[in-house]
Amino acid sequence: MEKLMNEFSFGLFFWMLTIFILLVVLLKKFAWKPILDAVNEREEGIRKAMDAAEEAKKEMQNISADSERLLKEAREERDAMLKEAREIKDKIVADAKEAAQLEGDKMIQQAQATIESEKKAAVADIKNQVASLSLDIAEKVLKEELKDGAKQEKLVADMLSDVTL
Repeated sequence: MEKLMNEFSFGLFFWMLTIFILLVVLLKKFAWKPILDAVNEREEGIRKAMDAAEEAKKEMQNISADSERLLKEAREERDAMLKEAREIKDKIVADAKEAAQLEGDKMIQQAQATIESEKKAAVADIKNQVASLSLDIAEKVLKEELKDGAKQEKLVADMLSDVTL
């Protein structure tokens, strides 16, 4: 270092300093400004990309929330439709059961009425047959009884005694 101090020259120092300042000025004018502009431009591009990424992230969150909300609404609507369909099905089944019950009751009443009328007709027919058979039997008995004249007089007398005036 001492050797460097002994050999120091102001002229050389002046020219080195001048060249250095000139080099710094030239670099500043032609190199630093374009380099700094490029760095600033790149920094701005990165900032814009980060902002766009953040915006996209927010948009994705909004879309995700919207899709969740829409999915929830769709599920609720589906559940409501299924509930309504079940209620309609239950009502249709209940109405069908009620109609079947009414139709069954009506058929039973008609069958009972038919049975009753057929029963009355059968009883009337039986009465007519019994009456007819009774008359046939009475006729045969009377023919047998009335063959003999004495028996006829006795029968008339008995009948007249039963009749009261």
